[in-house]
Amino acid sequence: METAPVKDYSRKGKLIRAAVIFGVLAVVALILVFSSFYELNEDEFAVITTFGRPSVVTDPGLKMKIPFIQHRRIVSKATKGFAIGYDLNSGLSIPSESVMITVDYNFVNVDFYVEYRVTDPVKYLYRSEDPVGILKMLCQSYIRDTIGLYKVDDVITTGKSEIQASIKDKILNRLEKEDLGITLVSITIQDAEPPTTAVQEAFKAVETAKQDAETATNNANKYANEVLPAAKADADEIRQRAEAYKTARINAAQGQASRFGQLYEEYSKFPEITRQRLFYETISGIFPGMKVIIVGEDGSKLQTVLPLEPFVGAAGEGE
Repeated sequence: METAPVKDYSRKGKLIRAAVIFGVLAVVALILVFSSFYELNEDEFAVITTFGRPSVVTDPGLKMKIPFIQHRRIVSKATKGFAIGYDLNSGLSIPSESVMITVDYNFVNVDFYVEYRVTDPVKYLYRSEDPVGILKMLCQSYIRDTIGLYKVDDVITTGKSEIQASIKDKILNRLEKEDLGITLVSITIQDAEPPTTAVQEAFKAVETAKQDAETATNNANKYANEVLPAAKADADEIRQRAEAYKTARINAAQGQASRFGQLYEEYSKFPEITRQRLFYETISGIFPGMKVIIVGEDGSKLQTVLPLEPFVGAAGEGE
């Protein structure tokens, strides 16, 4: 009876089992090696959990962890964003998010884009199940609350920057209290318009009228800046002429008063002579160019009265 073939089969079986065991061990070794190392990029956090206790790795490069004991989760450091009021992929409006009511009881369609980033990856992963969802609900709440404090005209035109700043401050204060491990980077109004075409056209007309009014105001200010200097110069000239006329009149009045004072002084000394002199001056003013001569009883010329000459003897002179 031959037994050699049985021994050969037994030997081959051992070799096969050894090969299988070696292969399994090689696979396990490869798994252990690949699960022990990982690459961390500059824009990533690595949260390593060891027996339920998390720790954060921030430095980029090739890292090692203990297989089956330590578990790794990667969290991005990059700024991310989401849309409110419209679909980010298709761009279609979402009325349930975008249509709001203003303080003056008008409806307005407002779209926002929100940017955020992770500041604490451990809190981001374990503080809540959906921190981004919570952030979106906070944004929607504070957006509606803030839009409701403004008039529709402010929301659509001039008040966007103020509205965005107010919403951002409210959300940041709330996130600080919630401590979710994320922060708001920015919240921006992408578009704001009335919800219907007719109202949109009306607002466009109002905006055009405002621009026309602003242009008219600018033109009026330009005209005023051109005209006012000339008007001020004319006014200064008129004022100067008036001052000169006033000074001349005052000087003339003062001269007349001085002359009257001198006449009165002469009159006090020589009343009769002064009275005659004033009489003759008056006659000279009434009859300019007239010559009056006083003649004696014998026909001799005593004095030429008009035009006024010094009272000197003129006896013996004829006309």
